[in-house]
Amino acid sequence: MPARNRTKQYVEDGYYHIYNRGVEKRLIFLDAQDYSVFLVYLKDYLLPKDEEGLRKQLVGKNSSSKEKDRALKLLRLNNFADEITLLAFCLIPNHFHLFLKQKSPQSIDKFIQSLCTRYTMYFNKKHKRIGSLWQDTYKAVLLTNDEQFLYLSKYIHKQAIASQGVSLRSYMEEQPSSYSEYLKKRKTEWVHSEEILAFFSKNNSNLSYEAFVAEDDELEIFQEVDIKD
Repeated sequence: MPARNRTKQYVEDGYYHIYNRGVEKRLIFLDAQDYSVFLVYLKDYLLPKDEEGLRKQLVGKNSSSKEKDRALKLLRLNNFADEITLLAFCLIPNHFHLFLKQKSPQSIDKFIQSLCTRYTMYFNKKHKRIGSLWQDTYKAVLLTNDEQFLYLSKYIHKQAIASQGVSLRSYMEEQPSSYSEYLKKRKTEWVHSEEILAFFSKNNSNLSYEAFVAEDDELEIFQEVDIKD
């Protein structure tokens, strides 16, 4: 793995490709629930925390014990809505990819540490295992030019199907990713596609984001990422 992916460069208002995989190349998502939980955790961290609503739920007479327990956990949970912007993501059975922008130099490190630790605790409890779930510390690549910025979402949306021999559309219907947000088939408050979609036409299908992703290219700019082996 290129050294620069291990030696992280944290900068204010920087855009990053964040990725990691399971220890010993193991699967980190074993079923639909695992995917769903990881996505819920992203939502918890990236949507603004409604502290007033959570406090009302915590003391509400009609709130169930389960609802009160979740409200208390969310009140205690770190929140990164003002610090982290998620532009794109894709979850693969043995790894994940995130395209993030951070506001402050250390925001991403705090966010990913919180996310990965919380998911590990869930995964280990559910699947009755102990120890680290991740192969190593997560990788963070700082984007340094407009070409990387434009192509990273395409790479994330395509790379997992490179050797599967299925169409992009059929894959995206099965694998959790932000591609549906980019095609305007789904709206998710914590996924921000607008910066990238501003480069593409809304009316000309030949110049659309979908056409851009469907192009048959090698995305050599990101071939340094060797995470599937």
